[in-house]
Amino acid sequence: MSRRILIAADHAGYLLKQRLLEFLEAKEVDVTDLGCYSEEPVDYPVYADAVAREIQADPLAVGILICGTGIGMSIAANKHFGVRAALCHDTYAAQKTREHNDSNILCLGARCLGYGLAEAIVLTWLQSSFGNADDHLRRLAMIGDLEAGVKH
Repeated sequence: MSRRILIAADHAGYLLKQRLLEFLEAKEVDVTDLGCYSEEPVDYPVYADAVAREIQADPLAVGILICGTGIGMSIAANKHFGVRAALCHDTYAAQKTREHNDSNILCLGARCLGYGLAEAIVLTWLQSSFGNADDHLRRLAMIGDLEAGVKH
């Protein structure tokens, strides 16, 4: 995996983030940790914004965001133009969101997933790629024209 991978979490997702960092590093995946760095309470939008801004600056990068449910991170990240953050609770959704939606941020709920399943979801998501089929491209265009800067 040669693309840049970013990861961040709030306090609720901190332990899962640490576990995923170890998991990815054991697989020799280069990943950049953008925080948080403890279980002290923090505001999840700060970390969603940090990853989303990096994705905007480097469209080839992908991100992983973790909070208690994954919902807050997903909402906060998707406010950024060009970000397609997908909340996944299984490997099927992780594969399909890459293949069909070209998602560039994976959101996970630390209070919803065990470590093993979270690792499987991350690996599936990272190993999947956009299908580029005409119907998927048409649907992405309906979501927003990334080239022209129009978001619907």
